[in-house]
Formats: sequence, structure tokens, C-alpha cells
Amino acid sequence: MMTPKAVALVLSLLAITGAQANINADQVADVVWNYFTQLGSNAQETVDQLQQSEITKQLNALLRDNLQAVHTYADELKEQLIPFATNVHARLAADSEKLKEQIRQEVQQLRARIVPHADEVHQQINKNIQELQARLAPYAEELHAQVNRNAAELRKQLEPLAQELQAKVQENIGSLRASLSPYADELQQQVNQKVEDIKGQLTPYADDLKAKVDQTMADLQSSLSPYTQDVQAQLDRQLEVLSFQMKKSAEELRARLLEGTEELRLKLSPLAQELREKLQEDTAGLRESLTPFVEGLSGKIDQQIEEFRQTVGPYGENFNKLLVQKVEEMRQKLEPYAGEVEDHMSFLEKDVRDRFTSFFNTVKESGN
Repeated sequence: MMTPKAVALVLSLLAITGAQANINADQVADVVWNYFTQLGSNAQETVDQLQQSEITKQLNALLRDNLQAVHTYADELKEQLIPFATNVHARLAADSEKLKEQIRQEVQQLRARIVPHADEVHQQINKNIQELQARLAPYAEELHAQVNRNAAELRKQLEPLAQELQAKVQENIGSLRASLSPYADELQQQVNQKVEDIKGQLTPYADDLKAKVDQTMADLQSSLSPYTQDVQAQLDRQLEVLSFQMKKSAEELRARLLEGTEELRLKLSPLAQELREKLQEDTAGLRESLTPFVEGLSGKIDQQIEEFRQTVGPYGENFNKLLVQKVEEMRQKLEPYAGEVEDHMSFLEKDVRDRFTSFFNTVKESGN
């Protein structure tokens, strides 16, 4: 069982090795947040359930992969981060209900201040929503177009290989195996290279979208400030968590784009492996075995590329709808007769991530 101290030590080891391995503050914060939220009330049965959970396995795997690099720092890290991690856990448990009540009161104050100007505020937020839609639309269209271009380029790159393979099968059986062997490696190399190219072309959209989020938040603050002068802090707090939610969605979009392109690699790579395996078969049946495979290769490639295009292409439109929905939810929350506020967990998550990121950066700076 992973005790709070054990979890803290793992996290501390991960934090100090962030500069030496492919681990960053956001990745560690994901593990921390997921662990503590699933741990919940820290009831014994919940702890027992987590003993074999994916989070525990992930922490152990990250520690194992970095054990050699962090071994020297273990004693120092125990002193630095065990209190930090255990305090985070205690804070989550203690602050959740308190924060929920605080947010409820803040929103009530905002509503009371806004009521005399409800129509103007409603119009201002709707205007911001329209401007957000206008800002995001070109990105969704460009992302869709880029996915289509990537699919077309990948088809263009792989199709000649499939056609040349089909022609080679008709050659003399004695030279068949030797003449086809390089094509398996070439197919794999082309798939790997193009997938990396696609990643490089698609993932920058997330950074551009974050900039649009910042612009939208600044516009919202500017347009609503005249109506919330004496409750500006409450408005700023709402906008901060709205920005956090939107940027988190942008990171999720980046992750989905990477996942989609990597899935394309995983679906295309077996075609190269299947060709290698067929080339190992007995010479007598080699042509008979290869002919249907090579004839169907183009179709298989097209199918996987089309699935990629159909799946990844709409991500931009879906992301835009999600961001607009977040602003709409804020508008509804500020309506005079809106229901109770239930998004305090977003405030809590933002606070935990900010604290962990700050601590992570401090540890890295002290190690320089």
C-alpha cells in the first residue's frame, strides 16, 4: 500500500528529475490530482482499491524509470517534499467544502451587483461569445484542412510503394525475396517520418488557441468590469478558473491530436511487419501468398488514412463548441435565478496545480 509519505517521496523524486527526464510539472500534477481525487475521503476501502490502480502503477513506473538519476537526491527530497505532498492532501480534504461555500457566496455577490445591469451584462457576454466563435472558426477550419492535406500527402507518399511492390511480385521468383525486402523497411520509415511530420504540423494549434483564450478573457474582463467595480475580485476569480478550464481543454486537444496521429502509426506499421513475415515463408508459395496481400495493400492504407481523417478532422469544431459552452455556462451562472454553483472542484484543481508548479520550479531553480 502506498502511504501518503510513499506517494510524497515518489512525487518528490519525479519533481527533482524533471530536468533530466521526460517529466514536467503538468504531468506530475496530473498524477497528483488524479491520485488525491480518487483517494477521496481517504477511507480504508478506497485506499485498498487504489493499491493496484493505474495511478499507483504509473507512479511506480515513473519512479523505476528514473531511480538511478534520483538516488543521490533521496534524503534531501524526503525533507523537502514529504511535508508538501502530505499538506496538499490534507488541504484538498479540508478546503473542498469550505471553498464550495466561498465560491457560492462570491457568485451571489456578483449576481447581486449585476442584477441592475442584467440585460447589458447578458448582451456583453453574448457579444464575447460571438467574438470567440469568430476567433476560433479559422483555427477549426485550418485544422480540418491540415488534416485533409496530411491525409492526402500520406496517401501520395505511400501509394507508389504499394504500386511498385505489386509490380515487383511479377518478377522472377528467385529474386523476389531479395527485391522486396527493402520495401518493408521503406514502408515503416515512411510511416514513422510522416506521422512525426503530422504531429509537428497539428500540435502547435493548442498554443495558438491558448493565446486566443487569453484575449477572450481580457475582453470579458474589460466588458464586465463597469458592472462589477466593487466585486472585481470575485469577477477576476471566475475568469481565472474559466481561463484555466479553457486552457486545460486546449491541452486535451493537443493530447488528442498526438494520440490520433500515433494511432495512425500503430495501424499502418503492422502492414510493414506483415510484409516481412510473408517474405519469410517458403519460396514455393511466396508469390501466391504475396499477391493478394500486395494487391490489397493500397486499400488497407487508404482505409486507415481515411479513418484518421474522419476522426481527427472534427477535433477543431468540437473544441470550439466546448469553449463557447464554457463561456455560456458562466453567463448562466451569473443569471439572477441561477442554481447552485457546483464547479468548486475546478477552483481547487487550479490551486493545487498552481502550487505544485510553483514548488516544482523552485526545486529546479535550487538545483541549478
